[in-house]
Amino acid sequence: MLRGLYTSALGMTTQMNRMDVISNNIANVNNNGFKRDRVITQSFTDELMKFVNPGAQEPSLMPFRNSAPVGRHSLGLFVDNLDTDFSTGSLSTTGGTFDLALNGSGFFSVNHNDQERFIRDGSFTLSQERILVTKDGIPVNGIDGNSIQVPDGMISINPSGEIYVDGEHIASIRVVDFENTSMLRKQGNNLWAAPEEANQIPFAGRVEQGMLELSNVNIIREMVEMIEISRTFEANQRMISVIDGTMQLAANDIGRRQ
Repeated sequence: MLRGLYTSALGMTTQMNRMDVISNNIANVNNNGFKRDRVITQSFTDELMKFVNPGAQEPSLMPFRNSAPVGRHSLGLFVDNLDTDFSTGSLSTTGGTFDLALNGSGFFSVNHNDQERFIRDGSFTLSQERILVTKDGIPVNGIDGNSIQVPDGMISINPSGEIYVDGEHIASIRVVDFENTSMLRKQGNNLWAAPEEANQIPFAGRVEQGMLELSNVNIIREMVEMIEISRTFEANQRMISVIDGTMQLAANDIGRRQ
């Protein structure tokens, strides 16, 4: 009976964690290039019981192996990992000279506090020194790893990220991809950090000038999932109330009759 109490409590905690992630997704629905997060849950029962007794044929019944089986009893779900959906968001046409979108997987390289970071949000602009920067003022890296200074003139950027001013090539934006994007970690300001183990690979997509990538958050899907989480949370809450009432009955009424 107590196991059921703990299982329901664990279920409520898991649903609260899922709700936090979905709330963050919804809060960033209008953040260009934002990638939604997903909670990966895992059943606790089988793995724990296999560890306790690897030879058990029915892990969930192992604690009651000396009793007649009454059916499976789950130990509930817990949050195993936080996964990011790297699918490309919709591309919106803006016509801005320095509004850039990546059509395909990949990231722009930027210099944040003397460290290379990566970003999908291509809403760039020029600083007072005509340095190409993000909307937060972070310098965008050129292919040589240095910041890009753009002189005045007629500016065009081709699908390879090469910048031309009055027909003359002046710099190339550094755009990279990764062999294992699951190793990237969010750093705030829509930035990503990549360990060496992520293995950089050449960018194979296109840089689209005058366009921005929207977030890949589907607000309808997130709202449906919020409803599901709310109902699951309430079901676990009701189960705790039922178990509490049963324990009270056992302690006050059944115990008195003995």
